[in-house]
Amino acid sequence: MKKKTRFAFNAYLQQLARLNSVEVEELSSKFTVEPSVQQTLEDQIQQSAAFLTLINITPVTEQSGQLLGLGVGSTIAGTTDTTTKEREPTDPTLMEDVEYKCEQTNFDTVLTYAKLDLWAKFQDFQVRIRNAIVKRQALDRIMIGFNGVKRAKTSNRAENPLLQDVNKGWLQKIREDAPDHVMGSTTTGGETTPGAVKVGKGGEYANLDAVVMDAVNELIDVVYQDDDDLVVICGRELLSDKYFPLANKEQENSEKLAADMIISQKRMGGLQAVRAPFFPPNALLITRLDNLSIYWQEDTRRRSVIDNPKRDRIENFESVNEAYVVEDYRCAALVENIQIGDFSAAAAEAGA
Repeated sequence: MKKKTRFAFNAYLQQLARLNSVEVEELSSKFTVEPSVQQTLEDQIQQSAAFLTLINITPVTEQSGQLLGLGVGSTIAGTTDTTTKEREPTDPTLMEDVEYKCEQTNFDTVLTYAKLDLWAKFQDFQVRIRNAIVKRQALDRIMIGFNGVKRAKTSNRAENPLLQDVNKGWLQKIREDAPDHVMGSTTTGGETTPGAVKVGKGGEYANLDAVVMDAVNELIDVVYQDDDDLVVICGRELLSDKYFPLANKEQENSEKLAADMIISQKRMGGLQAVRAPFFPPNALLITRLDNLSIYWQEDTRRRSVIDNPKRDRIENFESVNEAYVVEDYRCAALVENIQIGDFSAAAAEAGA
């Protein structure tokens, strides 16, 4: 590490120590991040990824407990013949008996001396260090939310490149806790057996719009079916399957204008389509965005910053207890293992 870099990095350590009310020498030992600093860090993580700004990231006191809920989960209007019985009030926030449990997630990062030497010439040296750590934490949370299926004692990034073994994400929670809200797979005892939702000529559905409409009618609770906040979360590939045929052909100007309008609106089955990074390519999730949450437990963010000259790098060890939560399963429909193609030949053979 160059002398100028060392000076800038020492200033970063002094600032980090001051914010967390510890001595600089204590940073290399595991310390608990100050509550105000933890809240600020969580806000920065949320703001660093567009999708996270659309969902809830909420602090909780206990490691496990009841879900916070969507706020209003049932109807309250009714009538009562008070000559025969008393009026009985309804708690609209009452949830089914579903609990969360925050599990430790490690966010350990490395910054090489060479990288720090490059950054040291910039005025925002400390901000660059923070952003490098914060941005990756944000993206990893999204990846776990859509791909996590279990929590291994020791995760294996080589075997699970989408962090499938770090924690159970939103989709897995729906598979296990609300299998009646899933189309295209069955889950029993934590084991998921894939099926197939065939879309196209000769398939079960003519197009993706029909898939979404049927999923809303069959899998979403009647209380939420007409909710204006319902959206379709999907990946880039599924959006391309829907809109690429419109874009990939020669058109008159008037037709092109109409196609551009349709593509810009990005709707499926009458609902707004929301593209999310790391979402499974052959699936879609119908829900309200505020139905997806990440709970982080207060006073559980631990950190240690170690200067390791043996490896010419700075090592940042960080962890926090967190849980991926679907607030109300009645407002969720997962359709996966979607196959798009021409199935007319197979359908004809089956009918023969």
